[in-house]
Amino acid sequence: MKLFDLKGRVALVTGGNGGIGLGMAEGLAEAGAAIAVVGRNQAKGEAAAHKLAAHGVDCAFIAADVAGEAGCRAMVRDTVARFGRLDILVNNAGTNIRKRPEAYDATEWHQVIDTNLSSAFYACQAAYPALCKAGGGKIINIGSMTSIFGVAFAVAYAASKGGIVQLSKSLATAWAKDNIQVNAVLPGWIDTDLTRTARVQVEGLHDRIVARTPAGRWGVPEDLAGVAVFLASPASDFVTGTAIPIDGGYSAQG
Repeated sequence: MKLFDLKGRVALVTGGNGGIGLGMAEGLAEAGAAIAVVGRNQAKGEAAAHKLAAHGVDCAFIAADVAGEAGCRAMVRDTVARFGRLDILVNNAGTNIRKRPEAYDATEWHQVIDTNLSSAFYACQAAYPALCKAGGGKIINIGSMTSIFGVAFAVAYAASKGGIVQLSKSLATAWAKDNIQVNAVLPGWIDTDLTRTARVQVEGLHDRIVARTPAGRWGVPEDLAGVAVFLASPASDFVTGTAIPIDGGYSAQG
């Protein structure tokens, strides 16, 4: 369907070299979008770009540290220089430090907030002129179930992901006149390197998640491909400022 056709579009995916970012990038590539995979690990990034290119689209790894404003501006500049345009921005790069709130120091707090929230804002700012030049575009910000629920062992992460939802809503209202739709995706418990570490650090986490999730399983990165295509495509041209859980029903239960 043309509603979901991304041929001729260029997508920039931060943290697109693995996990949720790669799962979403694969969906975008399968729909025909060219992909700029952004990250710090060159070997991992180039491997991801090679995998995405198997879908028959143009892909490249763009090296950048997105935690700062300069890195975000550089990645957008390099993407436009490489592909000629930018239509879709997926802000997926993220990190977490798990400990009790009283045990955080200021450096740890800022590391999580800067990587997860500030970087998304800087990237959106940097992408705005290129999206306007393209006649509009799509921004997909990756939140979390912790955008909805409090988590005792991940206070900085939860604060950053709650901020992602409000950032998305605010940008959606500011940039609607520019034909830019901004939405958030809230992954539930997805099987990634980050959550595998959590299952080691938090006793009983695996069983608690499966017991609460109506789908009866953890998600996999491929479960995010469909929503990425929807929010990046003409099918969502009248959808903006939303926060969509992708969680197997986890958040639907009281």
